[in-house]
Amino acid sequence: VQLVESGGELVEPGGSLRLSCAASGFTFSSTDMAWARQVPGKGLDWLSGINTRGVTYYTEAVKGRFTISRDNAKNTVYLQMNNLKPEDTAVYKCAIPRKGSSWSRGIFDYWGQGTQVIVSS
Repeated sequence: VQLVESGGELVEPGGSLRLSCAASGFTFSSTDMAWARQVPGKGLDWLSGINTRGVTYYTEAVKGRFTISRDNAKNTVYLQMNNLKPEDTAVYKCAIPRKGSSWSRGIFDYWGQGTQVIVSS
């Protein structure tokens, strides 16, 4: 399993970014996918998930601002982030959630190295 994130950068508050995660080594179209973020000294916080049918889920902190999507033809999952806030500063990682676990528990079997997002003026 390989998950490679990209798209993170420095952005001003109120700005937008689109993160991408290229997946390989497993059957992407048959796998639920998630985005999580991590700040120094803390574990992964689940943000959003998308199941194999395209149904999406979000934690309250990002609902209405972030949008998860997937392109099964490209084996890629995306996270569109709008109206970014300084508290969104973190390393963003895509992940494969553990089967049978609820999204909000944030239990993952695999995750990538992440891409850094810094929201600052």
